Amino acid sequence: MFIFIQLERLLQFGLQKKLIEPLDSDYVRNRLLNLLHLDAMEQVETPEEALDYPVEILNNIVEWASQQQDLNISTITEKDQLDAALMDCFMPRPSETAKAFQQRYRSSPAEATDYFYSMSKQVNYIRTDRIAKNEHWYSETEYGDLEITINLSKPEKDPTTIEAEKKAKAISYPLCLLCKENVGYAGRVNHPARHNHRIMPVNLGEESWFMQYSPYVYYNEHAIIFSSEHRPMSISKSGFSRLLGFVEQFPHYFVGSNADLPIVGGSILSHDHFQGGQHDFPMALALVEKEYKIDGFEDVNAGAVKWPMSVIRLSGKSKDRLLEMADLILHTWKAHSDEAVGVYAESDGQPHNTITPIARMRNGKFELDLVLRNNRTSEEHPFGIFHPHQDVHHIKKENIGLIEVMGLAVLPGRLKEELTVLGNYLVEGNLDKAGEDERTAKHLDWAKKIAAVEKNLSSENIQDVLRKHVGIVFSRVLEDAGVFKRDWEGQQAFTRFIETLSGR
Repeated sequence: MFIFIQLERLLQFGLQKKLIEPLDSDYVRNRLLNLLHLDAMEQVETPEEALDYPVEILNNIVEWASQQQDLNISTITEKDQLDAALMDCFMPRPSETAKAFQQRYRSSPAEATDYFYSMSKQVNYIRTDRIAKNEHWYSETEYGDLEITINLSKPEKDPTTIEAEKKAKAISYPLCLLCKENVGYAGRVNHPARHNHRIMPVNLGEESWFMQYSPYVYYNEHAIIFSSEHRPMSISKSGFSRLLGFVEQFPHYFVGSNADLPIVGGSILSHDHFQGGQHDFPMALALVEKEYKIDGFEDVNAGAVKWPMSVIRLSGKSKDRLLEMADLILHTWKAHSDEAVGVYAESDGQPHNTITPIARMRNGKFELDLVLRNNRTSEEHPFGIFHPHQDVHHIKKENIGLIEVMGLAVLPGRLKEELTVLGNYLVEGNLDKAGEDERTAKHLDWAKKIAAVEKNLSSENIQDVLRKHVGIVFSRVLEDAGVFKRDWEGQQAFTRFIETLSGR
């Protein structure tokens, strides 16, 4: 009886959210029965309820299924595959979602993305229950309020899954998590289920691209825009053109690209893609602190952004003029070296300079932020000279990709427990014990500095204090990743680079 009540609840949810029409009910019910190896449906009464998302119902069904031997549902991966398959019963075909999207786009781009984003949450492709576990706050710094999130949304793999992954046959389909072939893919032990995944076609520079949402959104409407072709990331004039073309089509979204070199690039360099969404990042809110006039581009506003990294902001009404100037900056930067500040364009034939670009519309003008990046390493800094240095690795040592560049720190889940335990030691005044605890030993030097400046620590305020200092560390992380430091020497070097643009 229990399982039939849950199935009827799920059907009622689908009808309420208009994922299906009444005429679809018997068809969808039979698909659900087939998935669960049930031959018939019992007549049951279901309560009237209004749910935003189906998570509770899905959890009930998956828990029931895990107790049925013939279904072989035990690992987290298998449970995720089942709930994705259940919601796929409510999904239209990709061509139908694309038609519905385009129909709404004709009214307004925002209406189209609202439809797509809402559907992605309602069918549990965007896992709202897991995302809600993330911790998020703002930290006040000299660069504005930086965003911090501790990522707790992705479930840890259980030992059974880890062992199964070791034994799994190597399969290269889809080639990566961004390939269009993921649509409707059932998944396997080492590849997530994508039954309930849909993508929207987007034309960028006469190329075939697609838009989807991230299953674990880090900010509002966290979209991924990717090429239909599995090809490496590339920062180029054509890439800038695609970014500006995207915000022209979706002016309520920003869009940006990770850099295309290791260390300063994102986690997936093998597939050309962007990230976008409807969110004002701290960098977008930062002001231009110094304006420049570049010979031949007097019609384009250019300036240095007050930001810990080296950012040139371009703005203007002409997309073509911004594109020409961005291309000039890219080519000039790729060849630029400045020995005084350790910037070298290449070594042993390996290029080091590239750009992280971000585009948006503001007050009817195109705006393009170009963040200068360099991926050199040294004996002192083997992970990267312009990369988080070792003294901040206890908080963040991963690549500084697009999201971090814009002022949102995505920090590892381990920090939730570590900060809680460290806070207790600080309140107790027992830092010796913090140095002996493997969870907090890495934070000891940092904790001593906090104790030296924060004199009134209590159980009531300690976590707020630690959050404030995490924000300070994040601003340091971004300063480490900045090519031209914000001291006098660095700013002189920044000016020298800008001058080379006019002296071309």
